[in-house]
Amino acid sequence: MQVLARAFALMGRKNPATGRPANAQTAGIALILAAILGFTLMDATAKHLTQTYHPAQVVWARFVGNLAIFAVIFRDAMFPLMRTRRPCLQFSRALMQLGSVGLFFSSLQYIGLAEATAIMDLNPVLITLGAALFLGERIGPRRLAGIGVALIGALIIIRPGLGVFQPAALLPLAGAFTYAAGALLTRMARADSVATSVMWSAVVGSALTSLVVPFVWQPIAMADLWAFALLGIFGTLSQYLLVRAFATAEAGVLAPFGYTGLVWAGLWGWLLFGQLPDPFTVAGAGLIVAAGLYVWSRESRAARRMP
Repeated sequence: MQVLARAFALMGRKNPATGRPANAQTAGIALILAAILGFTLMDATAKHLTQTYHPAQVVWARFVGNLAIFAVIFRDAMFPLMRTRRPCLQFSRALMQLGSVGLFFSSLQYIGLAEATAIMDLNPVLITLGAALFLGERIGPRRLAGIGVALIGALIIIRPGLGVFQPAALLPLAGAFTYAAGALLTRMARADSVATSVMWSAVVGSALTSLVVPFVWQPIAMADLWAFALLGIFGTLSQYLLVRAFATAEAGVLAPFGYTGLVWAGLWGWLLFGQLPDPFTVAGAGLIVAAGLYVWSRESRAARRMP
């Protein structure tokens, strides 16, 4: 999900990877596929933990794990990296990311990994819509139609008004909106380095969840320590691979590969939790993917036409 959002957030902007040779594009694709695999493994680990622990504790572990790894990597450079001319913007962006992670992890207590991932994959088209509404970017009727189809796909998965409706399915839907808001704020804060934005996310997420986690804390069993450690490792490594992918290849080349996360989510849901997506989820996910790829193609054409 983060892969797709970053790709759409970069559409229409000059990409430093533009014009690179085919082998660089191939390397970027390999990196992004590895990043997606890592993110879905992190999500599967989170689903495993939320069956026993409160989601707030799992979210706390995810951000604190990231911060601990960054502290080892950056050491004395951590505080200089936090410097920004727009702290309110960075705080808001980090808050939106915290909200999307919290909503997504909370949903995993109640619905399948594939369903939650499919609904969260709305965020690329929501970014396109938000850019038109709040950043003044142009959007034509074809892209609006694609956004509408993606929303219909989400409604097919959620199925409001039917007896099988699960209110928890609204959590990843809200998470898709908060993630899209965070991506738009990232555009506005692009004067800061990627390392600065990542550091702000880790610090704000760790600080705010540390205020909440004492109220829901459950002692961590020794048998679960590995899973909590993996949250930080998968999250940090996947984020690194993601950044490397976008530094190596063009965003427009990488964007379609983000949807392979749905395949991994379905596989982990089946192998680890015995949950197979039902036909409605498959149909809804298909509409979301098709609409997302269509909107991506329109964004890509518009980016190529820009001087």
